[in-house]
Amino acid sequence: MTTRRQILKGGLAAGAVVAMPAVLRAQAEPFRIGLLTVRTGPLAQGGLQMEQGLATFLKEKGSTLAGRAVELIAADTGGNPAGARTKAQELVERNKVGVILGPLAAFELLAVTDYVRARKVPLISLAAAEDVTQRHVNPWVVRPAASSGQCSHVMADYALKEMHLKRVATISEDFAFGYEQVSAFQRVFEDEGGKVVRKLWPPLNAPDFTPFIAQIGQVDGVFTGFAGSNPLKFLRAYADVGLKGKVPVTGGWTAFDDALLKSFGDEAVGAYSSTFYTSDYGSDSNKRFVAAMDKDYGVVPGAYSAGMYIAGQCVEGAIAKLGGKTDDKDAFMAALKGLSLTDTPRGPFTFDTYGNVVGDVFVRRCERQGGKLVNATVKTYEKVSQFWTYDPATFLKEPVYAKDSPPAKNLE
Repeated sequence: MTTRRQILKGGLAAGAVVAMPAVLRAQAEPFRIGLLTVRTGPLAQGGLQMEQGLATFLKEKGSTLAGRAVELIAADTGGNPAGARTKAQELVERNKVGVILGPLAAFELLAVTDYVRARKVPLISLAAAEDVTQRHVNPWVVRPAASSGQCSHVMADYALKEMHLKRVATISEDFAFGYEQVSAFQRVFEDEGGKVVRKLWPPLNAPDFTPFIAQIGQVDGVFTGFAGSNPLKFLRAYADVGLKGKVPVTGGWTAFDDALLKSFGDEAVGAYSSTFYTSDYGSDSNKRFVAAMDKDYGVVPGAYSAGMYIAGQCVEGAIAKLGGKTDDKDAFMAALKGLSLTDTPRGPFTFDTYGNVVGDVFVRRCERQGGKLVNATVKTYEKVSQFWTYDPATFLKEPVYAKDSPPAKNLE
């Protein structure tokens, strides 16, 4: 039998909820994280890894970040700009997320950047579209992974100074991320004395890269910007035409990702890549991350999954700074931009005034060790900026990296 005292108690409790200030009610609810991922098409493998990396982080934290319960809502963009825009809108307007993580591809980020700016939605990007943190800074975006050119600048320096390559051909998908990676490589490589003599652009969905590889010509090195599962297709075709072992291959951070190595054979041995994350990094959080990914998924994590694990760390850091009060979007973005994290799978990093990461970049060589393919780190470039060693003000006066920008000086 329900007593009057119990009714009064219940009524008071209900009244207390109604009367509770909005900020306290908001804190009592889970903080919703929206993830823009890709589950179909040639970029789907990267999307799967993104989800695994974020799930690993949230599992480690018991889905509670800095004392605040969190709820994850994943949305499949289909790996295209229209899908990315639609799903971002759904996450914000239907699911009421407090932050968006992702998307994967540069062209997807370009499709959603104006929307998150207009709606003032914090977004932690894995996608590398240069100008979102450069000439057209979006104050609602931070990028703890890397801009498109950030790792390519490093690869160009290493290829010239350590590998002693002088004449290089480039090959990458015919889309924004490919343009920006290749142009960044070309700029540093040519500024430091090398020559890019050929640039090749297969379509993203090209069934066979052999016709493009046949056009590489007489060079002493190749730079690739392939993403998703296309690096597999490229290296197999490269070996089939007899270039493996004769013309060294280098690549950007998606080219020979650790997560892809289980699918490669010896065609990958000797390939160099530059990346913001390497699975052999010795931080405590990376050791936990690598062990958890092996236990739960039986994989070695790569940059896609590490990028989302680190994005989760950023969310946690911002919530901690705000004492769990996440309703003030401006304060949340300020907290994100002011982060200085030390124990992450990629090592310590901060953000520059444009919202892009300043952190270490690793050069690795693919080797066979103990019967397994591994990316062995051969050099670490510390505190790499998206502007490399260029003056930011001068850099930003020039056009964004594009298919023909900067113009190639030495094409044959």
